Amino acid sequence: MPNRVRLWIFSLFLLNFFSLQAWAQLPDFTDMVKANGGAVVNISTMQKVPAGIEGGAEIPQFPEGTMPPELEELFRRFNEQQQGGGDSSPHEARSLGSGFIISADGYVLTNHHVVKDATEILVKLTDRREFVAKLIGSDARTDVAVLKIEARDLPVVTIGAPDKLQVGEWVLAIGSPFGFEQSVTAGIVSAKGRSLPGGNYVPFIQTDVAINPGNSGGPLFNMDGKVVGINSQIYSRTGGFMGLSFAIPMDVVMNIVDQIKAKGKASHGWLGVQIQDVTRELAESFGMKKPQGALVAKIISGGPAEAAGVQIGDIITEFNGQLIDHSADLPPMVGVTPINDSATLKIIRQGEPRTLHFNVGLLPDEDNPLASAKTPNKSPENQLGITVSELTPDQRQLLQIPKNGVLVQEVSKGASRDAGIQRGDVILRIQNTVVRDLSDFDKLVKKLPTGVSIAVLIQRQGNPVFLALKLK
Repeated sequence: MPNRVRLWIFSLFLLNFFSLQAWAQLPDFTDMVKANGGAVVNISTMQKVPAGIEGGAEIPQFPEGTMPPELEELFRRFNEQQQGGGDSSPHEARSLGSGFIISADGYVLTNHHVVKDATEILVKLTDRREFVAKLIGSDARTDVAVLKIEARDLPVVTIGAPDKLQVGEWVLAIGSPFGFEQSVTAGIVSAKGRSLPGGNYVPFIQTDVAINPGNSGGPLFNMDGKVVGINSQIYSRTGGFMGLSFAIPMDVVMNIVDQIKAKGKASHGWLGVQIQDVTRELAESFGMKKPQGALVAKIISGGPAEAAGVQIGDIITEFNGQLIDHSADLPPMVGVTPINDSATLKIIRQGEPRTLHFNVGLLPDEDNPLASAKTPNKSPENQLGITVSELTPDQRQLLQIPKNGVLVQEVSKGASRDAGIQRGDVILRIQNTVVRDLSDFDKLVKKLPTGVSIAVLIQRQGNPVFLALKLK
């Protein structure tokens, strides 16, 4: 046999060998699906929808003729289900979601947004039995709902420990995307502890598992076949899956479940501050070696933080011994702490470490209102590149700023614009010094050094924010 043929055969052997090796390393989910599929349910709800308001999940709209006919028909039917058939008069809208059974006597978990405002909740099992479910309770802040159906000896899932999940680990979802029951998708953990808008009390698990409308409320399994999260949200520019899915960790979920079972609702711990991340420039302005912690931008009057002596400009670095790397780490820590428990904060104040003690408060049902509008005396433009004015009594009332601060009227090119200061912002502090009025502001600006980052506390649309600017 010629050497060339031998070499070709040997190369083919190696290629097949390594292909088989790679294939052998891919996970096999079949046993997991067989063991757990029966505990995953389809949830459909009915909601009263006023005229002109459409219910259900937001589905992407594509120009006619850009999809295969069968897909166009699928989206048309699903949208009709979600919107109650398209009637412009008041009607009942259908909504679809997923859930899973956690006890043999009929407790079912899903998302709050799946059952919100529902007039009827129908739970459908894999054996085609259907039950009208009772809503035991739900929590909008964590997006968790607990249902109960009247049945016995039901298949159940096993709850896992999300804190043991590792980034890169395989995970699997079972649910009903677009109403297709028992759909199985798999992927990996992309990140942990993600903070999302409106989800301050949930450190989300980010995955690349395909999640679509109808998957909400379904379980996320680890490779041991245990539920580590509830699939809750996706990031999408189209309404469909784009590779960014988010699940609520089961330790957060079970804390809420226990509270709902005990008293019908969930309570959350509260510190009473508004916080933000410490950027590299802000860290420099506060004399820190690296960005870390939660920067306090506002103290809520009458809250636990005020009683503990927390001040605007403090940087919270630890809560009850737990390190805070990003500001998003703090709310979930406080939120799961029992009300009235004593707690400890480690902070940095003007470069000096301190320890403060307080009792955890109860998060109010509604956020305390914060709050902009006519102009008296203006300052001339200064080295910051802005023009500011005193606040009128009407402006103070509208903005809920009883004292201190100056209103930004104009922003030209320069350090302020580079830092992100905008017309309508109220400047409250410059480098930890309170700006009481126009005179104060002018004096502080004249003394500012060049070439170093300066922390400026502003209020914008009712929210306090620290910005870092640098004079050249």
